[in-house]
Amino acid sequence: MTGNPQEIPFTPPQPPRPQRTGTRLKAIVIVVALLAVLAPYVALYLVHRNYTHTLAKVERAAVIVISKEDMKLRVFGYDGTLRHEYGIAVGKAPGNKGERGDMRTPEGVFCVESIEDASGWEHDFGDGNGKIAGAYGPWFIRLATPGHKGIGIHGTHKPESIGTRDTEGCVRLKNADLERLKPDVYPGEMVIITPSLADAAAMLPGKEKGAQATNP
Repeated sequence: MTGNPQEIPFTPPQPPRPQRTGTRLKAIVIVVALLAVLAPYVALYLVHRNYTHTLAKVERAAVIVISKEDMKLRVFGYDGTLRHEYGIAVGKAPGNKGERGDMRTPEGVFCVESIEDASGWEHDFGDGNGKIAGAYGPWFIRLATPGHKGIGIHGTHKPESIGTRDTEGCVRLKNADLERLKPDVYPGEMVIITPSLADAAAMLPGKEKGAQATNP
């Protein structure tokens, strides 16, 4: 069998094409990994920059605990440390407050509603002497006490009453102690008022209500 063999054209080998898809994928993975590493630090920076005032408040956060048993107001830090302790006067009648004018200091867990300048306030004790200036001292720390209004922590013109039951239901401090307390007080701060044995006994069935109020 004869004939001319067919010529096969020569095709030079082509260089391998770069793997662009693989390179892009690696770049994306690296970027995502960097973002994952940096994200927590960026978040911390934003929190520090935007919420510095809030963090400062948490650092000085405290709880006020008022004991009707030993007539003391104590300020505790959230770490449990006792910061301050002051003598107080409470409602003249023992027991938990039930209604307006019963001369009882409410018991339970409350919070500070506001801090008000009381330096110009007056009060009539109903003793015929008319309104007495300075009856509330320099400040009135108003408490949010559901069901009752006008309950707070304040000063007095009658410092000798501290350590006794002598108010209409508020918690009374010496004016100097109130001034020392004020920097530790802020709206929303928790205030816990605990009863004494006499308060618990007064709430037993058949006990009479407190007398009519005379002092703030």
